[in-house]
Amino acid sequence: MSNVGSSAAAPRAAAVAFGRVAVVVTAAYMGAQMVADISSLKIGVVFGLAVDMGTFIYPITFTLRDIVHKVLGKRNAQTLIVTAAAVNLFMAGYLAWAARVPSDPTWGLGAEFSAILGPVWRIVLASIVAELVSELIDTEIYHWFVTRITTRYQWARVLASNTVSIPIDTLLFTVIAFGPLPGLADDPLSLPWATVGQIFLFNLAVKFAVTLVSLPLIYATPDRDWSADRDDA
Repeated sequence: MSNVGSSAAAPRAAAVAFGRVAVVVTAAYMGAQMVADISSLKIGVVFGLAVDMGTFIYPITFTLRDIVHKVLGKRNAQTLIVTAAAVNLFMAGYLAWAARVPSDPTWGLGAEFSAILGPVWRIVLASIVAELVSELIDTEIYHWFVTRITTRYQWARVLASNTVSIPIDTLLFTVIAFGPLPGLADDPLSLPWATVGQIFLFNLAVKFAVTLVSLPLIYATPDRDWSADRDDA
């Protein structure tokens, strides 16, 4: 009886551990996405160049997405990406409403709240569009790599998917947020294309640097059996 009990307990323990890992990686992904989107409201100057401050945390979400993909599969990773975009859009809308609500006279930080957390919609929408498109592309590249190329060298699959998705993300964000697009040429956020190009290159360099630093995170969880996923490739 003791052998039967111990053999039954092992799968339960494994299932509990798997569930905890799934919760941690999905929560970390959602949290990093939200922190990056809030931080992107601040345009800082680093090494003399303009950069949205979400750039230093956002690239980690690509590696976290890869971990979610490895743990929960392609379909769940896609669901998480879309859910994160919806949550970030809701967050921006809620913060916009909260910023417009009159402050209690005894609360002395009402103006500061509105100035800091009231969303700049052009930047918000640029962030969400770039995140949604690039992370879905990242999912496809990652899945293609592990089902068609090799399941070895986990670092290579992360690097391959990020090498495609990060430039797409950066291009979409910088052009939508700062480009002198038709109808937006007089917008205060619109910058000359030469400046937009500088922002793109600097953001790209930072994101790749953060990617290389965060890349070892892919080894934080055991790899899955990818043979059953080949039909989804």
